[in-house]
Amino acid sequence: MAEPAVVGLLRRLVAHPTISSRPILECAADVAQRCADLGFRVERFVDPRDAQKASVIASIGPEGTDGLVISGHMDVVPVEGQPWTTDPFVLTERDGRLHARGSADMKGFIAATLVALARIAPGEYRRELVLIWTHDEEVGCLGSAALATHLAAIARPLPTDALIGEPTSFQILRMHPGHVAIEVDVHGKAAHSSRPDLGINAIEGIAKVVRAVEQVAAELAREPADLPELPRPIVAVNVAEITGGTAINIVPDHARVRVGYRPLPGQDPHAVFERIRARVADLALPGGFDARVLRVTPAMLTPRHTPLEHCLAEHAHTHEVGAASFATDGGNLAKLGMRPLVFGPGDIDVAHKADEFVPTAELVRAVDIVEQVVRRHCCGQ
Repeated sequence: MAEPAVVGLLRRLVAHPTISSRPILECAADVAQRCADLGFRVERFVDPRDAQKASVIASIGPEGTDGLVISGHMDVVPVEGQPWTTDPFVLTERDGRLHARGSADMKGFIAATLVALARIAPGEYRRELVLIWTHDEEVGCLGSAALATHLAAIARPLPTDALIGEPTSFQILRMHPGHVAIEVDVHGKAAHSSRPDLGINAIEGIAKVVRAVEQVAAELAREPADLPELPRPIVAVNVAEITGGTAINIVPDHARVRVGYRPLPGQDPHAVFERIRARVADLALPGGFDARVLRVTPAMLTPRHTPLEHCLAEHAHTHEVGAASFATDGGNLAKLGMRPLVFGPGDIDVAHKADEFVPTAELVRAVDIVEQVVRRHCCGQ
């Protein structure tokens, strides 16, 4: 039996080892060429911070008409140290499953989309379809953030409804928390460890900062939001990294803690940072401190009953519309006025793990779903 076209394309895509720490240009060029071959107008947006990273924007149909955006990320997470039983960058089919890094998260969806669009002739489009394939989603949605800033600056008109094909086992998800990374530097004064009274110990100060963060986290846990779709509707806080000190016989003059927290949909992403900074200021640390936001990955909150939701409901495995526990590019796309929904083949529970897989039947079904959704939104059917 001949291999389905979507399996062959996924085989090619996973062979690009697009771990976020590596260049992504080869994969981006491959995807861009396939879009061009389908008659799309193709643009490559090179990230201004890293010339080895690029996102692909491909559009077809009358410009400025309100059709549909389809989006996904080309990067994948690392494989080092994981007990893979096969080469993670060689697609292996076993027991009805397609194993490879990125098969579920989320090159399978990219392959399904491109194969589906090969079934639609360029002249059939009555409204614009825009494909947005991003980089560095796995390390904070950096590609979509840079792209959103660029598209907003040039006032690029884009369709309102957006489909993000993360692995949801074909459940519609309309919201997810964001992720904010912050750091606090505590300043001290170096001295010989035999005379600690002559110095200011920055690590002792950072310990007080950690306790303050823990207090804020405990308060947030008692402040659940009215978001029944979320299984855990509270702001999660994680004390992630601590550094400080230079030698065992020197009173440390500097220490740093990095904290991540996940603001809920509809919340000000900076509110928790301001709360932590105020609590640290109350400590009156003798050497002082500095605090800053390193990165904001926005939360996503899309209203119910959009046209895309009604369209996807015909293909969803459940009528229950839910929430993702993980962040996606949807938060950044929403800043451009889009109403993203997350929906795609595969299960997020196998993503990022050894022997990641997407069921072959789900991948093949995704081709049909994407075709029907695009025809409904962009071809008048």
